[in-house]
Amino acid sequence: MIFLLPLLAAIIGWLLNSLALTLFFRRVFPKRQAQLANSIGSIVGKQLFSFNDIKTKLTDPEKIKKIIPLVEAHLDTFLREKLPKAMPVLSMFIGDSIVNQIKTHLVAELDTLFPLMIGQYLDNVQQELDLEKIVSQKIAGISAQQFETTANNLLKNELQSFKLLGAISGLITGLICVGISLL
Repeated sequence: MIFLLPLLAAIIGWLLNSLALTLFFRRVFPKRQAQLANSIGSIVGKQLFSFNDIKTKLTDPEKIKKIIPLVEAHLDTFLREKLPKAMPVLSMFIGDSIVNQIKTHLVAELDTLFPLMIGQYLDNVQQELDLEKIVSQKIAGISAQQFETTANNLLKNELQSFKLLGAISGLITGLICVGISLL
């Protein structure tokens, strides 16, 4: 009977750690979810996300050059089709060479204007967008069941190791108790 003590202690250790995980996911997390959401929102809003980084990437001249062909195509359509329809008198004075000159000058101007427009747009977005609040609300909206399912899927091996650690510590405790009782 005394030799069943380590096995019983191992089972109890495994059960206690399993219970601890269940309590965490079903009791502790829901109670602390708002605080966790605010903390993660703060980290994302202040440390992980930078409007300056985004602004730098979006206003990069190489990125702007990649959209210029699209702009040129729209300008060509506008100058050759839409403008003459809107202002028929202009169609008498605007030929291919003038359209190409206007397009060349407009594209050169837009090459300078786009980074300024994008930068200004992002400045406005930054003032209106509270990323910290958005992330906090999203995390607060996650159900405890959804969090538990996701954690079980992502951390399956680690959670099993935690339960196994309970069994091993219980077994060791049981062996120590048997050793002490035999002395």
